[in-house]
Amino acid sequence: MAADNIVKALHVGISIKDMEASLKWYKEVLGFEMVKDDYAPPLGARICFIRKDDFEIELFQYDDPKPIPQDRLVPNSDLQTIGTKHAAFEVDDMKALKEHFVAHNVDIAHEVTMDGESVMFIRDPDGVLIEFIQK
Repeated sequence: MAADNIVKALHVGISIKDMEASLKWYKEVLGFEMVKDDYAPPLGARICFIRKDDFEIELFQYDDPKPIPQDRLVPNSDLQTIGTKHAAFEVDDMKALKEHFVAHNVDIAHEVTMDGESVMFIRDPDGVLIEFIQK
């Protein structure tokens, strides 16, 4: 079967407004390190890959970015909009993670317990939602 050729997830792509601010935020808040920095003239965009463990995020800073629509800033309304929603990470201590986020002035968008799991959504500097789950 052709799907057997899919080996593993590689990365998620996120468009951002300010590469330097996002690189700093993703490093300080989530522990990502830059692995590649390039400019793609055909796209008119700077592209950086950042990595934490085996997972990468591809950050795009376009020369002329468009702002994120307001309904994409709220987890429940964003989920109703067709398209890719967010990256999600498993955590082993949600309380400690929240304390870390509060200390770094991270915008916490939503917290809930569902089926015994703690779930928290935050927003990156551009409002992009990121989910954390403690099972």
